[in-house]
Amino acid sequence: MFTAKDVMALRQATGAGMMEAKKALVETNGDMEKARELLRVKGIAKADKRSGKQTSEGAITSYIHHNGKVGVLVEVNCETDFVARTDDFKTLCREIALHIASAAPISVDKDGVPQERVDSERRIAEEQAKASGKPENIVQRMVEGKVEAYYKDNCLVYQPWIREPKKSIADLIKETSAKVGENIVVRRFTRYQMGEE
Repeated sequence: MFTAKDVMALRQATGAGMMEAKKALVETNGDMEKARELLRVKGIAKADKRSGKQTSEGAITSYIHHNGKVGVLVEVNCETDFVARTDDFKTLCREIALHIASAAPISVDKDGVPQERVDSERRIAEEQAKASGKPENIVQRMVEGKVEAYYKDNCLVYQPWIREPKKSIADLIKETSAKVGENIVVRRFTRYQMGEE
């Protein structure tokens, strides 16, 4: 079936408690990969439940690109100072700062996108959709699709993570949140690039 070493290995890989790791191995008949997946699903479900919890601790992390031409400051919040000092949280902050430097989002989420930019994107999408000669109901769906694509390209939490594009930044945050057992949010960021206002 499985040994105490298996339980320990699963704990180290997932950050789960000993009893949770043991239960997962029992449930999956000792299959380490399935147990890891099961704990991940349970952890993300727990993280979703915690998403309303207040986040008043955290860290401000910086990243300066090796050529000195791009720099980022990002504030990431969690619930307790204890979690803010963990390696998992610090790693997440560094990864987010690096991602911002590389992907150049304009805001954390939809709420931070200036309305005039959304209106401009909507107008452009409407002109393109109308030019296609499609019926009005299809035109509206095309416009909404283009606006959603704009958010996905420009809002940090919706962007595909540069290291693993199948995951969004929101997925990365949820995974870390599940691992540390606290709600985590990106509060704000500033990205500097040489020669840009």
